[in-house]
Amino acid sequence: MGNHFTCMTKKDTRDNHGSRSKRMGRSQRKLLAEEELLHRQALSMALQQHQLSQRFDGSMSRRIGSTSSRRRNLSDPFSNGKQVPDFLENINVKKFVLVHGEGFGAWCWYKTIALLEEAGLVPIAIDLTGSGIDLADTSSVTTLAEYSKPLISYLENLPEDEQVFLVGHSSGGACVSYALEHFPKKISKAIFLCATMVSDGQRPFDVFAEELGSAERFMQESQFLIYGNGKDKPPTAFMFEKQQMKGLYFNQSPTKDVALAMVSMRPIPIGPIMEKLSLSPEKYGTGRRFFIQTLDDRALSPDVQEKLVRDNPPERVFKIKGSDHCPFFSKPQSLHKMLLEIAQIQ
Repeated sequence: MGNHFTCMTKKDTRDNHGSRSKRMGRSQRKLLAEEELLHRQALSMALQQHQLSQRFDGSMSRRIGSTSSRRRNLSDPFSNGKQVPDFLENINVKKFVLVHGEGFGAWCWYKTIALLEEAGLVPIAIDLTGSGIDLADTSSVTTLAEYSKPLISYLENLPEDEQVFLVGHSSGGACVSYALEHFPKKISKAIFLCATMVSDGQRPFDVFAEELGSAERFMQESQFLIYGNGKDKPPTAFMFEKQQMKGLYFNQSPTKDVALAMVSMRPIPIGPIMEKLSLSPEKYGTGRRFFIQTLDDRALSPDVQEKLVRDNPPERVFKIKGSDHCPFFSKPQSLHKMLLEIAQIQ
């Protein structure tokens, strides 16, 4: 800095440096304050969803009644001002269990939760192990069973005569497949949202191999690996840099949602996505599966999604135009419409 001001007088230098320092100080403090605010909002949102999910475990009819009778006013940005659709009154299954993808948490579903509640449905967003506000160390999560445990626990505690719609985003699709194999009778419909709808014996990572390269190359060359057990041990997790995440996941998402994600996303455990799934025709094969494609997706390209659908055909396929990898941010209304349409299918 001293060389930069050699042509200035001492007074000019002092005044200029002082005012610049003050400006930079104010700017940095403002940025830090904004990031801290976003972080608090993200945690608050996640806590709220956790609390809601705990409440939903009680009386479903009581929750449905309170939601139906409690109309949002027209100033609510997620409200369309319409009455609860009549057809929903005739649907037996009203719970949507929302499973986030890699790095995300329950917080990412906040728009979808608001829209589903407005329609009189019961959304439950779950934090997978080491995600969102779950306190587990990401690097300690080594298997798909561990990663999926919050979802499995929820389904285990669901009454035997009750079913849910299960929605999985991105790599969360592997957790949906795992749950479908273990609790086929409790899942009315499984909905894969630009998700890893893998076949028997396939790894979730294999779906992303086209974008990330082979597993061997990824494990050897990736600059984003995290060595939770030390450099001399295999990597335990990974996390992309912010700019790369923006390009992969959020090329169509609103700026505020991207900012929220940047301060809320957590590392991705490697073990679960490298594990081959064992899926049987007697259990997983009997489940009703639906796939929602995102047509402007850079993390899981439309071509890869088409291949998933060809290799492991679902009952029906839906497509969201102009959506990046996160339609719950970029196209929440379109996603909501498709979820309602799937709920109606007999």
